[in-house]
Amino acid sequence: MTLSQRIVLRILKPLSKVFLSWKVEGRENIPLTDSFILVSNHVHLLDPILLQFSSPRWVSFMAKEELFHRPILKIIIHWAQAFPVRRRGSTKDKRNVVKQAKDILDNGIILGMFPEGKRSRNGKLTIGKSGSAVIASQADVPLLPVGITGTDKIKGISWLWRRPEIVISIGKPFKLPFIDGRLNKSQIKLLTSQLMGEIAALLPPEYQGVYKKHGD
Repeated sequence: MTLSQRIVLRILKPLSKVFLSWKVEGRENIPLTDSFILVSNHVHLLDPILLQFSSPRWVSFMAKEELFHRPILKIIIHWAQAFPVRRRGSTKDKRNVVKQAKDILDNGIILGMFPEGKRSRNGKLTIGKSGSAVIASQADVPLLPVGITGTDKIKGISWLWRRPEIVISIGKPFKLPFIDGRLNKSQIKLLTSQLMGEIAALLPPEYQGVYKKHGD
């Protein structure tokens, strides 16, 4: 974490408590050393900021490439050490993303990813993309699952005085089986389902979406 990042967090984190009612559960599960991939559901633009506030270590998030084309936002994203991802890229683009992610993890940095690939419109967990699972398996690093609830209530202007309760639930790190070389479709589907299941387990049933277990 750079000095400027520390300063910004010291200022913004207490300020966020003025406007938002949020708490963290399971903070003790965050590894204080070595690299890992933080994976979370995604509902609101504030999600990555709240995750950053919740971690004692800086998190470098993947961000859609389009954000890097906006002048001011581009500066902020670079400062935050995020890196671009082309969501509908070619096979070569996807391999480059995996390589870049591995390089980040090899340097002991935390990589933040939203496996759904985009924000959920209704707050419920949607079908996960394979990227997070593939990177975790091939890089042989732990995954730290996180479930965020409450940010779906931040709409319009009324939330400022209603202050909906936001909960960041952090689960225990886990590892997917290490698979060296190219993964087949069956392996990718299985690994992705396992990853998304860990996130779903940290959410109330009404937020689990397509990963809600039958009968719950």
